Amino acid sequence: MTIEQKLTELGITLPTPAAPAASYVPVRRAGNMLYVSGQLSSGSEGLLKGRLGDGTDVATGQRAAELCAINILAQARTIAPLDTIVAVHKLTVLVASTPDFHEQHLVANGASDLFIKVLGDAGKHARAAFGVASLPLGAAVEIDAVIEIE
Repeated sequence: MTIEQKLTELGITLPTPAAPAASYVPVRRAGNMLYVSGQLSSGSEGLLKGRLGDGTDVATGQRAAELCAINILAQARTIAPLDTIVAVHKLTVLVASTPDFHEQHLVANGASDLFIKVLGDAGKHARAAFGVASLPLGAAVEIDAVIEIE
């Protein structure tokens, strides 16, 4: 089964990738490596905003992280077909959260679980997840990625 077929089976449609909101490129290729800039928690319903620990629950945070992962795949697809992905090597997960919120790792699972569902072992990755006071446009989550392609 191709990656595109797997996405369809999961009911996921990759969006048209968002244009950069500032002075950067959304994805950069260096040899077989893709460096995907931070992707926000946006989907067909718009930008998922909020702060974890301040009215936004872990389940909503996980959905926000999943949206970021979907946007990462959409950006990667602008450079190479998804079936050329060898491995997702690293994610950095930024979670807008209050100082007393300590479950950023659980929020990050929304993205991690999606990559594993879609890519299998190639989706298993190293990651860092931490809380920040705020994110661009009020987003709940932002994630960047390092991905290897064939």
